[in-house]
Amino acid sequence: MSKPAVAAFRGRAYSDGMNPLHDAVWINEPRRHEITDHVVRIVTDPQTDLWQRSYYGFRNDNAPGLLLESAENFTFTVSVRFSYRRQFDQCGLLIYQDADSWFKASVEYESADFSRLGSVVTNHGHSDWATTDIDTPSEIRYRLSRRGPDFLVESSRDGGTDDGGFTQMRVFHLHCLGESTAEMGRSDPPLPPDRPVRFGVYACSPLDASFECVFDELRLESCLWESHAHEG
Repeated sequence: MSKPAVAAFRGRAYSDGMNPLHDAVWINEPRRHEITDHVVRIVTDPQTDLWQRSYYGFRNDNAPGLLLESAENFTFTVSVRFSYRRQFDQCGLLIYQDADSWFKASVEYESADFSRLGSVVTNHGHSDWATTDIDTPSEIRYRLSRRGPDFLVESSRDGGTDDGGFTQMRVFHLHCLGESTAEMGRSDPPLPPDRPVRFGVYACSPLDASFECVFDELRLESCLWESHAHEG
């Protein structure tokens, strides 16, 4: 079954607590959720997940995601508070083009002692998974930036702002969005993307469990990720 169309972001900056996902559209809509001018609240349904093939062999594609569509470069920032209950509970950022092309970033619950801060990039129907073990938090802040087909995801556990506090989780590429070029890497502002992308937030409980999470402090603006020419 095809996924529904999603609302479009066309360059408007959302700040001061406004919710850029207010008019976004669900994939795999959860039974319980709330969207206001300032927050997104999700209560996960049991046995929901996103994963494709690698290592485990199975294909899961039923996690709920709330998505905007953008044909522009952008930076999307969000905080999320959560009360995990079972192993593998997770919530965070999502880019979702189709079942074979997507990205997610989250804290995935292991125990009261530690969890895995990580991300999954799925290209050509195969998922990878990059993680680092951290003390289990109850909230975290993420920042996702797009430069064409390439992305930077960052996180902060101490209230990161535009001026600092975020640390890099990874730089990644989605093959379905086209090629990266040397000119793209040098350009500021970044060159216009060739293709639109669908992005937003997600939450899921792969086991027979459920938890609640609240996304707030959402901000959507022009891309803050500068070219590598600014490094050094």
